[in-house]
Amino acid sequence: MPRSNPMLGIGFKIASVLAFLIMSSLIKAVPGIPPGQLVFFRSAFAILPIVVFLAYSGELRSGFRTTRPLGHLWRGLIGVCGMSSAFFALTRLPLPEAISIGYGTPLLVVVFGAVFLKENVRLYRWLAVAIGLLGIGIIMWPRLSVFGVGGASSELTIGAIAALLSCVFGAFAMIQIRNLVRTERSATIVIYFSIACTIMALFSIPFGWVTPTPFQFAMLAGAGIIGGLGQISLTESYRHAEVSMVAPFDYSSLIFSIIIGYLFFADVPTPQMLIGAVIVVGAGLFIIFREHQLGVVRRKAAEVSPPAN
Repeated sequence: MPRSNPMLGIGFKIASVLAFLIMSSLIKAVPGIPPGQLVFFRSAFAILPIVVFLAYSGELRSGFRTTRPLGHLWRGLIGVCGMSSAFFALTRLPLPEAISIGYGTPLLVVVFGAVFLKENVRLYRWLAVAIGLLGIGIIMWPRLSVFGVGGASSELTIGAIAALLSCVFGAFAMIQIRNLVRTERSATIVIYFSIACTIMALFSIPFGWVTPTPFQFAMLAGAGIIGGLGQISLTESYRHAEVSMVAPFDYSSLIFSIIIGYLFFADVPTPQMLIGAVIVVGAGLFIIFREHQLGVVRRKAAEVSPPAN
């Protein structure tokens, strides 16, 4: 489908942001569930809306065709580690804080892209990454009691470290996706990711699972279904609009997370968190702007370049 409806793309992007925030809120609302079990529910119940959507769009059969099963396996392993870290952080940190630290993922993607994919990263983007990571440090600093900083509890410290680890795994996941999209369809990546995470999460049973109450089961199942809907909305946003146009709306999650955190969890953002989040968001927006500029330059160069003989 041509990318010809920017407003629809933006609408899908905001819908995906809200869906993932609701998913995170439902997970945060059921404390005491081990991270591996959270990953299982998130992945298993996400398969249902994804399969329905792929069947509706006529991509279900083709979605299961793959030439790189090991690539999807690796993607799933990274995803399990990333989701486990992120969900653990959600159970330990205020919602806005966990979301804000998660903004470090696109910054690390720039770093890992330069290191592992040999992408050309110029001075301005390196400066933006450095400033953004400084913002992450400002957010985390009051929580690092393990280093003798502040008066935070050990649970908050571990939660902050887990949130940072989820950024690292998330960045590796983006690098793996960049490799997969060269040969694999988006539908294939989405469906195999959910299946792989569901199966791998079962290996965490020996490390402790609990029998959820009916209320907890409903919340976890709802988190998985809404997470699947969020994945579909995210995919559709890129179908209808350019990435550089919809990507900045990722940061709308900061406002939504503050509202949801305050209304449902009595989370009040600290001044340090707000300052750090503004710095990280500013750095992320600058990187998106630079990527857009470079994309325009590349397209113009391709238009004026003579065809190869």
